[in-house]
Amino acid sequence: MSHSMRFFATVLLLAMLIMATEMGPMKIIEAKTCERLSGTFKGICFSSKNCASVCENEDEEFTGGHCSGLRRRCYCTADC
Repeated sequence: MSHSMRFFATVLLLAMLIMATEMGPMKIIEAKTCERLSGTFKGICFSSKNCASVCENEDEEFTGGHCSGLRRRCYCTADC
């Protein structure tokens, strides 16, 4: 009887430990991405690589850019 009680206590302790590590503060949260129409990109946006380089060279804190929309405009992106 004592042996089964010790086994049950060990299993219960391990279950509580696993549940505590999953509910802890170590959750990964993705940053929201904000985007804004580029004020310096000229012409129709065919290459997201060119758009990103223009956005990164602006005075503001943009980390990239992409072409989007029916009118193919350059949108600068940054983490909010």
